Amino acid sequence: MSTDFTAFPHPPAHQIPDPAPMPLAAATVAPRSLRHRATPPRSDQQHHTAPPTLPPAPAPLRGLDHLAPWLRRDRPAAVTVLTDPAVAHQPVTTLALAQIARAGITARTLTLTDAGGLDAIAELAARLTHRELIVSIGGGTILDFAKLTALTAQYPRAIRYLTAPQRSGFVILPPSLGDHVRVLAIPTTLGTGSERGTVACFTKNHAKHLALGPCLRPVAALWAPEATATLPDHLIADGVLEALFRTVSPYAGDPTELLLPDQAVEALAARILVAGYEVAALRREHRPIPDELRLRIAEMSAESQLGHTNQGRNPYSVKCWAIANELSTTVNLPKMRTVSALWPVLWRRTLAGDTRLGSPHRIRRLWAHLRHGAAWLDPDPAQGLLQLIDEWHINRTVTANTTDIARAAQATIRAWGAGLPILAELSAADLRTLLAEATKPAAADTASVSAAVSKTTTAH
Repeated sequence: MSTDFTAFPHPPAHQIPDPAPMPLAAATVAPRSLRHRATPPRSDQQHHTAPPTLPPAPAPLRGLDHLAPWLRRDRPAAVTVLTDPAVAHQPVTTLALAQIARAGITARTLTLTDAGGLDAIAELAARLTHRELIVSIGGGTILDFAKLTALTAQYPRAIRYLTAPQRSGFVILPPSLGDHVRVLAIPTTLGTGSERGTVACFTKNHAKHLALGPCLRPVAALWAPEATATLPDHLIADGVLEALFRTVSPYAGDPTELLLPDQAVEALAARILVAGYEVAALRREHRPIPDELRLRIAEMSAESQLGHTNQGRNPYSVKCWAIANELSTTVNLPKMRTVSALWPVLWRRTLAGDTRLGSPHRIRRLWAHLRHGAAWLDPDPAQGLLQLIDEWHINRTVTANTTDIARAAQATIRAWGAGLPILAELSAADLRTLLAEATKPAAADTASVSAAVSKTTTAH
């Protein structure tokens, strides 16, 4: 599939040599040894294995005026600016291009109008030169696309891990692919933390997959108030909730007691909670979200990606993300909408004793800690979480009919369960029950139930 790249003026041909296209046919099927390495280890092997220690992430750049000096130090062979259409002509892009020009570099600028999956990644990767830098300006989808593209350009064999025939939605990339990727990330949304993270989402066979590896951390991240100046308030609120969700989910999902990481999670979650209520108060008063608060949210979201909060935890302990990912795809809603619907349900089930979904003790301890700064929240963690989501004015309504629920459950089992470690202990029936509890029946289902009740009443 060809990707629709809208291009602005290119530098002269001598500045960006045309590399030989990567032989995609040879990369579509991994050798047997690579298939094995690209598949996550069994849960019983991984549960007791601490993840490797990552090298420290470079300090982020704060402000677009730091871009030109950084480029002079980095001395990239060439620069491609990859933007989201929504910000292609916004001040953040205009100012970034001016900084690149100030560094003496003529950039190629592409607007990605259709991410297009792995074919698009391979197509753009084949157009990049050695040590070319992608300056990626956009939300999580654009940043993830840039990271996987730059990785594939630097290590063409990387595409084999992404295309390897496996049903798992989780792809672990090996340390041999390096500890960073040639991307300078300028996020224009809040919550994902992708600009400092070691993960990236991609689409394969109409399903979303998650790649993980130190090679996916951008070589640099830049935060600028101009980047999020036009972000709608409801997406800022969603971003705060996403940061909170990513921070606390591994803590609540893994029963292992880890003193320093646990303390780091509790402290970070408390700060995110404060920011969430600041955003909610400003929204109620119809006041703009100030630059300082947006920057603070970006910092906290990125902090949840750095690894110190999860060092030593089971990487397969986050159940909600996998289920919400498939429900989001099935009903075509944003992932944070489906997370907001499912998260309280999973906590309620965990607190009722279903330890397959997490640790009741750790959820209660975390919630008690958070209530130190928000005593008005319900002492029951599941009810309190619902209260928090509603007080932050976040839409958690997901409508799904019985067919949607069955499809989402089946997709979830295929990608994350039935022997795969994240949801190894859950059946399709378990998932259908969770999904039904988290969603509202579609109109057709409601009408069918009403008709059946009416018919039964008439018969009597």
